[in-house]
Amino acid sequence: MRDLTVGVFRPDDERLTDAVELVESLGATPIPDPMLAVEPTGKRPREDAEYAIITSKTGAELVAGQRGDQDGRWNPGSATLCAIGPKTADALRDLGYSVAVVPDEYTSSGLVETLADRVDGSKVEVARSDHGSPVLLEGLEAAGAYVHETILYQLVRPPESGDSVALAADGDLDAACFTSSLTVEHWLETARERGVLEAAREGLTAATVGVIGEPTAETARDHGLPVDLVASEATFDTLACETVELAAPTYHE
Repeated sequence: MRDLTVGVFRPDDERLTDAVELVESLGATPIPDPMLAVEPTGKRPREDAEYAIITSKTGAELVAGQRGDQDGRWNPGSATLCAIGPKTADALRDLGYSVAVVPDEYTSSGLVETLADRVDGSKVEVARSDHGSPVLLEGLEAAGAYVHETILYQLVRPPESGDSVALAADGDLDAACFTSSLTVEHWLETARERGVLEAAREGLTAATVGVIGEPTAETARDHGLPVDLVASEATFDTLACETVELAAPTYHE
């Protein structure tokens, strides 16, 4: 049996390195194909909010001035600092911030559910990418919060992306791990630009497609892609492990 090939679409930084190492540890062959690149805006979150929300490790690094793109370090003041999940929380804590809230469900809706009974009449600062889910802002506003959003960075498609698309079009991609709606959209844009959109779609139909949450699943289905698995926890580690296991049970043993 040939190696199990798994497309991973993390940004081309330590997240992609970690993803490759994880897939290799599962006994499969990772196909690293970054579908996202980070372009910082240089903007800083407000410092007068009662609650402040950071939604990614990239956002944590930017507000702390760790990427060389921000002038100085953001001070949340007396705000209750919230992270969308444990990896973001760990990144913030490693950078010296005190995180008070992490939802049980690591999604925008999970964060809304956690904060809904607390934020009525409060100023809430949301610092994130330009492709953040509207669920977070709308949910907090519905709960009575005064919400301000700061776009810390834009997510764009790297021009060199597409290795996994070519493999899928040739029928040689066994699994794919989509971590956001944007990775789905960028993957399809790449296939379209290469003139292999239908072949790549057909290739994914024969593969195992895993996604990190229901919004990503909905985007994939809306674009005619199959979804075989929605990760039981919204982390890449869980997504990769469950996708590899579904693609070839006990392959990694």
